[in-house]
Amino acid sequence: MRFLPALTRVAALGAAAVLAATGLTACGDDGATSEAANPYGLLRPGVLRAGTLTDAPPNVYLKDGKFTGFDNDLLVAVAAKAGLKVEFVGTDFSALLSQVNNHKFDVGSSSITITEARKKTVDFGNGYDFGYFGLDVPAGSPITGFDQLAGKRVVVVQGTVQDDYATGKGLDPVRVPDYNGALNQLKAGTADAWIAPAEIGEKSAADSAGKITVAAKQLSPAPTAYAVAKGNDKLRAALDKGLDEVIADGTWTRLQAQYYPGRPIPADFTPGSGTVTTPAPSASATS
Repeated sequence: MRFLPALTRVAALGAAAVLAATGLTACGDDGATSEAANPYGLLRPGVLRAGTLTDAPPNVYLKDGKFTGFDNDLLVAVAAKAGLKVEFVGTDFSALLSQVNNHKFDVGSSSITITEARKKTVDFGNGYDFGYFGLDVPAGSPITGFDQLAGKRVVVVQGTVQDDYATGKGLDPVRVPDYNGALNQLKAGTADAWIAPAEIGEKSAADSAGKITVAAKQLSPAPTAYAVAKGNDKLRAALDKGLDEVIADGTWTRLQAQYYPGRPIPADFTPGSGTVTTPAPSASATS
């Protein structure tokens, strides 16, 4: 009987060791479970929170209270391939990239042209579209080309590649936070020209009841892509994989025909990774 306390102490120590090991295993399981439930580090598991714009048709805009447009419809299809739903939130373009990198949004969707400067703030997936610069002017303007803008009052949306272009050309542009602001400047006659994404400029001119015309357009120097926070390689890879899948199944081609009917695709542009074949548009899609 006098050996019982020692045995009891040994048994207690053994039990404590087992409990400690169990606790460590449980913690490890919690971490693995958490990562399995949210492998892409999203703000909400299973939901891709996307920052976008409300006023830039046909690329990104609100219609009947729903976010739509080529970029956003494509993102919904891409996300579905990864088993994700998309929650869109409107913002200003000038704030979008910093909001993505600060994790206010999981992804930025707004025809974002890839540039070296922007790569310092966010990471980009593979390119999904190309674009043109458009030059919108008031009806009756003598301006017919980009080479006639010196000394003119030129409006751009702050932070866009059109802003970069105008600044690089020494035009000292008037910067506004959104596309409606630029359009209103033209309508009011307080700007001589607006450098815009061509598709957005063409749609705005068509909806202006003859007050605005497109004077010229030229090919943008780089593709557009979705933006994710720096270092979120898992999400970027999942979006790239989903993009290739919607290219292969014809969704990308269908949306191109829907939102940009008749727009030719440059011979040197290939969407996605370049490893999948882009189906030709069907007769119904192009009619």
